This record gives sequence, C-alpha cells and structure tokens, in this order.
Amino acid sequence: MVYRLPNLLWLRAFESSARLCSFTAAARELGLTQAAVSHQVRSLEGKLGFRLFQRNARSLALTEMGRAYLPAVRKAMEDLAFSTQGLFGAPGRRTISVRAPISTAVLWLAPRLPAFRERHPGIRLRLISAIWADAIADEDVDVDIRLGEGAWAGMQAELLARDVMVPVCSPVIARRVRRLDDVDQAQIVQVLGFQDHWARLYGAEGLAYDPARVGLAVDTTLAAVEIVTMGAGVALMQRRLVQGLIAEGRLAVPFAAEVPLEQAHYLVSAPGAAPNTEADAFRAWLRGEFGEAAVA
Repeated sequence: MVYRLPNLLWLRAFESSARLCSFTAAARELGLTQAAVSHQVRSLEGKLGFRLFQRNARSLALTEMGRAYLPAVRKAMEDLAFSTQGLFGAPGRRTISVRAPISTAVLWLAPRLPAFRERHPGIRLRLISAIWADAIADEDVDVDIRLGEGAWAGMQAELLARDVMVPVCSPVIARRVRRLDDVDQAQIVQVLGFQDHWARLYGAEGLAYDPARVGLAVDTTLAAVEIVTMGAGVALMQRRLVQGLIAEGRLAVPFAAEVPLEQAHYLVSAPGAAPNTEADAFRAWLRGEFGEAAVA
C-alpha cells in the first residue's frame, strides 16, 4: 500500500507550532530558524490546499481545519515516538540485540539477565530467539549465541562451554524409575536433533536400545521440559539448561547417567565486526556466567 503523506518535516513543524502557538517557539524547539518553520508550515498548507493557522500581528491561532487536523498528526507523532523508544531505547541508552537458541534463551539466559541489568543499568537488551533468526539480519545482531559444532561459514566461533545430557523426569516418575532398565515403565520423550543420545546411553550400559520406546518427540528442549514436568515420561536434556529446574524441585534426575553432548555453545561473530563497547561488556559477562555454571 502506498501512503500519500505530506513531508514529515512539515508535519513536525505544524505540530510544534500548534502546541506552542508560536513559530518562534517552535523554531527554538526544533533547532531551526523562525523563517524555516514558517516556510515548512506554508508548504504543508500548500500541499493540503487549506490554511491551518490564522496569522495575526502578535498571535497565531489554528483555523477550523487546523484544529481538526492536529489530533491525528499529534497521535501519529506520539505513536512513532513511543514505538521508536520501545524498540530502540531512549536517547543516550544503547540497545544491543542478543540472539540465542530458544531453549537456551528461556531456560538459562533469561533468569540471569536481571543480574546483568543490575551491573550495567545503562545498557538495554533485546533478546531474540534463534527460532526467529530470519526476522533480523546477522549484521543487526550484536551478540550471537549458537549451539553447534563450531563451524559456520564466514563466521568466527568462540567456544563458551561444553555440556552433557542427563536423564530428567518429574519427581513422581523418579520414584519408580531408579535405573536405565526402569525407563520401560515410562515413555521416552525425545528432543529432535538429539536422537542418538538415548542409543549411546543404552550402548554405554551394554543394553539394546529399541527406538519404539520413544513415545513422544518434540522439537525443542523447552517443550520437552513442560511435557516431562507434567509426568509424561523421561527425557535426556542438557544439564546446563535444567540445573535450575532440578534445584527448584520441578525436575528430578532419576538415576546417575550422562552422555557427552557433541554440540556446544559458541559466541559467533563476523570477522572485522565494528567495535561495540556495550556488546563487549555483555560478552564478558556471558563468559563469566558460562564459566561459573560450567558442567563438571
């Protein structure tokens, strides 16, 4: 749709002049000359074909058309200002965009962000799930956290931490699933993308793995957490992501077992990226958080 709008600078001059009832005061507010503001308003009137102000020797008053037009112009200006500030932050406050896998973002990163905000109150954060990766270009991401094997074409990857997969279930299920053999009593909840870990766990115990044991497959650890918490089965999950839920008692580890995760969390960046003090502060904080929560 093509919007037939007057010049936005003319609209800004009109709104300021109407609010302050003075071209001179509007000029001071906008950092322009009185003549420039008057010219912009006249240009707007010429575009619209109506006079918006009644110009008297020592006063300025809105015409009937000016009074009718002002509320719509003012609302449009306010909406644009609020949207700009909400998305990009207030002037003088730098907003950085942080992208992370959705389960890492929700289960591990989000609970830690208040600590970063307390340490760096002047930095605003915009957290973007990798599930919406196409919604923002790589060059617009200030801090990019990825889970993978460390090789992305044309990008530099810095290892943050490795992890292991551990079995988790609800505390109720944990009472009757005391060892790997007992998993047959509760269905396996499989997280897609990590299909081989159950087979590797069974193989390490010298047991045959039957894929038919998988009763439910989901595409994110986040979904698996909700399903398993409700008592629907046992899942293998990254220990880093579920440590907090285990400590809270929402999840339980039914038996001692772990499978090394071949993938790891990395900080990814383009070679020669422009310096960014705020993003560097977040990366430094992030390295510390991953280090403190390292998997033994």
